Amino acid sequence: MRAKHTNPFMKKALLALSPIAIFLVVYVVASIIAGDFYRVPISVAFLITSLYAICITRGITLRQRITLFSEGAGQPDIMLMLWIFILAGAFASSAKAMGAIDATVNLTLQWLPDNLLLTGLFIAACFISLSIGTSVGTVVALTPIAAGIAESTGASVPMLVGIVVGGAFFGDNLSFISDTTIMATRTQGCRMSDKFRANSKIVVPAAVLVLLGYIVLGTQIHAPQDVPQVDVLKVLPYVVVLVTAIAGVDVMVVLVVGILLSGIIGIAYADYDLYGWFSAMSDGILGMGELIIVTMLAGGLMALIRYGGGIDFVIRLLTNHVHGPRGAELTIGGLVMFTDFCTANNTVAILTIGPIAREIAERFNIAPRRSASILDTFSCLAQSLIPYGAQLLMAASLASLSPVKIIPYLYYPFTMGLFALLAILFRRPRLSPHPSYKGGSE
Repeated sequence: MRAKHTNPFMKKALLALSPIAIFLVVYVVASIIAGDFYRVPISVAFLITSLYAICITRGITLRQRITLFSEGAGQPDIMLMLWIFILAGAFASSAKAMGAIDATVNLTLQWLPDNLLLTGLFIAACFISLSIGTSVGTVVALTPIAAGIAESTGASVPMLVGIVVGGAFFGDNLSFISDTTIMATRTQGCRMSDKFRANSKIVVPAAVLVLLGYIVLGTQIHAPQDVPQVDVLKVLPYVVVLVTAIAGVDVMVVLVVGILLSGIIGIAYADYDLYGWFSAMSDGILGMGELIIVTMLAGGLMALIRYGGGIDFVIRLLTNHVHGPRGAELTIGGLVMFTDFCTANNTVAILTIGPIAREIAERFNIAPRRSASILDTFSCLAQSLIPYGAQLLMAASLASLSPVKIIPYLYYPFTMGLFALLAILFRRPRLSPHPSYKGGSE
């Protein structure tokens, strides 16, 4: 009876998960065969995958499948993200058109010696993301500057953008006001300060190691000697955006202020008139079109996979083979990574897996702050590996790159993931047991 009951569930779940395989074949494999990740637009790959997912979903009518997909694509978190993308595009384009990026890049080249450009960029990304608690906001603020520095120095654009994205994940992982930190600590029932201490013992050594690497790599960077004179007032939009973001102002308000400042300064300097400013904003918004489409398609696709039981199946499969605290911690990390691959949102992944992770932690004597740290760290690692995640898509859009080009240069997320894995395998740092642990559960 059990086999008869399990088999249909397994077949349904595997069918629900099959869109992931279709996406990998259409986007990744086809791009590798072509030798160029620009040959297969990621929006087309998601469109094909979404149509396939709608077709294979069972138990409801075609109209109901489309409705379910649409509800997933239009959920509040995704719509809020789209607002940010639209405002970020308008700000980046209007600031660039009035010369803010060139002015900021030239100022950076004047202040920092050649060998500290990479280091300074990484530290700035770490500090900003730690202060504002959002990796996307950090990427929006620093990616245009990183791309400009790369063009001025002849350095690799993907590498400098990768430095920004890596530093953005560092702060997002540790910040007290990050949504991932808040979600991880709430689902595991621990204090933010406890999670911060446990987490920092894993990620700070990784960040220091990467920082040393950037110091070495920085010796190969040579800034131009004839840096143009900087008009400091044109740097003001970026300074205001950074300061208000660090002060805790909502990212949407921050971007609106940045747009208004860019327009006022651009019109004052005759870089464009009112209609030219509108045109620049329009170009920026349209430039975010693919990012917006991919985000919505990913949200709808996840809704269909969840409905088909794909997520529940993977959770059951992994939790049935847990033996001891080390295996339990690896399972928590694996579950949140898998969910992040499906949702392309580390906050949603933590929210989905959090209650299950707490049950596993209680059963296998894992301190809440450790399980919270694992959830946050491995979700950030997964988010850095997917070319359809918001951070990479945003960075790629702002730097006019394929997101896949950035992934090999994400030195910090990879190092962080290695340190997190070693921390699990060697059971370090040692923490007090879970408050609910009764002993004998292994």
